[in-house]
Amino acid sequence: MTALAKSLAAFLDASPAAALVTVAEAKGSTPREEGAWMLVSPEKTLGTIGGGQLEFLAIAKARELIAENIESGAMDIPLGPEIGQCCGGRVALDIRIAEPDARAQLVKRTEAEDAARPHVHLLGGGHVGHALAAAFALLPVRTILVETRVEALEGIPSGVETRLTAVPEETVREAPLRSAFIVLTHDHALDFLIVSEALARDDAAYVGMIGSRTKKATFKSWYLKNGGDESRLARLVTPIGGADVHDKRPAVIAALTAAEVMRALS
Repeated sequence: MTALAKSLAAFLDASPAAALVTVAEAKGSTPREEGAWMLVSPEKTLGTIGGGQLEFLAIAKARELIAENIESGAMDIPLGPEIGQCCGGRVALDIRIAEPDARAQLVKRTEAEDAARPHVHLLGGGHVGHALAAAFALLPVRTILVETRVEALEGIPSGVETRLTAVPEETVREAPLRSAFIVLTHDHALDFLIVSEALARDDAAYVGMIGSRTKKATFKSWYLKNGGDESRLARLVTPIGGADVHDKRPAVIAALTAAEVMRALS
């Protein structure tokens, strides 16, 4: 079971009374798309349909159904000044008590959605690798941190997979289609080898390497001398996070890189 499915199952186990709120229809500019959902219990919520007054109204309605033991309800909400929102669209909500069958279907659906998430491979578990793991742990991707050193895999956030291997380039070869690869090992020669493997994957959504302009030039020379292709080299993102940001703290690099990767995966 995936991390998100585990969180969902834990919420359901702790909430014998809960209502499922689903965006049944979204017209115009809306904060979430059709199919977005949230669970509401008398004490807490899981998920989101977009926040703001829209969500406050939905939570209140869901708790009303729970309190009065009403099986289902619906809301049709214009996102305008009447509720203090200015999206301009309109959202229709389906709200119903989460019965056992609906709960099981929601867990199953969540597991399927998690399994279909794009893969982000972090090849290196140094300071920036750990910061990237923390950033991607919050995002709708499947994150795998790959290392050759066992101690570098300590303290990885929950929900991020770890892989200890002496041959990290094999992870690149075995990755599914449209994977993202971020290369930041402790060894420049190893970085070059892994990046070369990643660039050979014409289906890769993103190939990035931590480093400087000097490292980029050195890699270019090495790559082309070893049979690399100019068109493939053009796909390499280095430095990751952008060369125009001078703050090199790991958390800053991680935030900017995560944004690059999510754009590439969209």
